[in-house]
Amino acid sequence: MRRRAPRTSAYLSKVHAIAKALQALPQGRYLLAVSGGRDSMVLLDAFAEHRRDVVLAVATFDHGTGPAASAAAALVERTCLGFGIPVVSGRRDDGRGRADVGGQRTADGVQRIAYSFPSARPTEASWRADRWHFLRAVAAEHHATIATAHTLDDQAETVAMRILRGASARGLAAMAAWSKGIVRPFIRVPRAEVAAYAATRVVPFQDDPSNANSRHLRNRLRADLMRAVAAVQPEFTAELCAIGEKAAAWRRDLTEVADRLEPQQVGHSLVIVQSSLDEIDAAGRAVLWPELAGRLGLTMDRRGVARASEWSMTARAGQRIPLSGGAWIERTARTFVIRCP
Repeated sequence: MRRRAPRTSAYLSKVHAIAKALQALPQGRYLLAVSGGRDSMVLLDAFAEHRRDVVLAVATFDHGTGPAASAAAALVERTCLGFGIPVVSGRRDDGRGRADVGGQRTADGVQRIAYSFPSARPTEASWRADRWHFLRAVAAEHHATIATAHTLDDQAETVAMRILRGASARGLAAMAAWSKGIVRPFIRVPRAEVAAYAATRVVPFQDDPSNANSRHLRNRLRADLMRAVAAVQPEFTAELCAIGEKAAAWRRDLTEVADRLEPQQVGHSLVIVQSSLDEIDAAGRAVLWPELAGRLGLTMDRRGVARASEWSMTARAGQRIPLSGGAWIERTARTFVIRCP
């Protein structure tokens, strides 16, 4: 067993912010997304200590990138078994297996799933997509809400990345925006407080070697830009998060506007009555189309938004324009329909 620090006032102060963040969560069924890194292992430890009653299971995913990834998944499995928390362990097998949420439950009680994905060049984006595909599948199977360990610093870095890429207000909300089926209890907790909790509680974790790889934009931004700017502007992280919060508030207002159009989702399509857009000009539609497409899980780039907003002003029944990922917007006699493949 690992040694625990004595519960002094210093100890309590270091765990308070983490415990408070979890206590703010409503009752529910939570699937903890745990990679084996420090932040997610703190998430696991804190839930086990303070909110064990709401934890349905833990999900961990081995990207198949080498010994470190496998060691991290093994650490998560061992820790969960020690806490008596069910764990679902997925692994990318590059097409040699099949996706099966049921998986195989081994003698140690771990549910292991082999996931196949289309071959893709290994990038941050492809790893993230694979992981979220797995997490959402497990959460859907168990009717659970996914809880992640993203911190305030993760949010600030994401906002900075979106700024560098010229994102709109919708994109600048980053992780402050509401996401269906996902909660981020540490999103207002600085990474330093998570690190203090880990040290105080002697939380085991596995360092991810990819975090030191300068090929990844987030790593370069964290090591160079964020550190350099914070040295001369200590409030930089807070300022970035404030931008995200304002953008998230704007998105909530936009959601209310879009709701008044009464869009109807039918399968993989979203139907909008054409007359509901009559009083909205091209600039207004440029704001609304990404919101509407997002309800089907679609992301529109700047060029696609500009085309859709202008086209929809004069489109006739039977006409359509393509969106990314094989989707399209179609004009019928009385509606616009966003269709996914």
